[in-house]
Amino acid sequence: MKTIFSFEVFPPKKTMPIDTIYNTLDELKDLHPDFISVTFGAGGSENCDNAVGIAKRIKDVCNVKSVIHMPCLNMTKNDATFVLEEFQKAGIENILALRGDKVEGKEPANEFLHAEDLIKFIKEFDSKRTDGKSFNIFGACYPELHPESKSVYDDIDFLKRKVDAGASHLLSQLFFDNEKFYRFLERCRIKGINVPIEAGIMPATNKKSIERMVSLTNAVLPKKFTQMMERYADSPEAIRDAGIAYAVDQIVDLVTHGVQGIHLYTMNNPYVAKKINDAVRSLFTVSPIEII
Repeated sequence: MKTIFSFEVFPPKKTMPIDTIYNTLDELKDLHPDFISVTFGAGGSENCDNAVGIAKRIKDVCNVKSVIHMPCLNMTKNDATFVLEEFQKAGIENILALRGDKVEGKEPANEFLHAEDLIKFIKEFDSKRTDGKSFNIFGACYPELHPESKSVYDDIDFLKRKVDAGASHLLSQLFFDNEKFYRFLERCRIKGINVPIEAGIMPATNKKSIERMVSLTNAVLPKKFTQMMERYADSPEAIRDAGIAYAVDQIVDLVTHGVQGIHLYTMNNPYVAKKINDAVRSLFTVSPIEII
């Protein structure tokens, strides 16, 4: 099985022209990723248009497979039906089913409590389609424990339920210590989770953004990583280059260990994606030997 190399992008802020992401995509497509995922937004169906348009452009203009995020915590079932119908009209085939984060000042709809509930809903929607097609469902996973989980065992149990409900491919949250990911893979395989699992890598090119993401994800920062961040925090160029080098080092180690894929959080920065791609692309042309 080929080692997958994929990217994530997000829609521009409402104050930014949509062309900014189109320019980013034009550069990313030349790197020939296996797919590009696009984030959706944490509200309900009102956040649908931009993400759908971007996912459609990835597929139709860039000629790259697209995967669209679908967070469900703040959706009603009517919202979810509307969104799935929009995906269907746009010819989108791949969905990353997520619970999503709570939005400050907005009460959850409480109709989808977990991603597993959304996956089941998508499967039910598919069963009623008349076009003979169905969505390919991706799921998310946390190598270092979901912030709301009581234990790694609960985490793996919930993940197994997502896979059993119909998730056929998993994308991991970011992490900076590969050993954490390897132990996570071992727990998954012991539990019987045998779908492809991609390692999520976020280049540390900005100290504040990394600190924010770490606060949301429970990611542990190894000593060499924190030393790097402190050493170069006052130099945007130096921290960018050091972050790229750290991400490259992670990817080399992961691919060498036979991981099934790398999902690169590009932060809409084609320069960073290109630098990493140029450094590691040859690794993906060698037939993988899974040794985990």
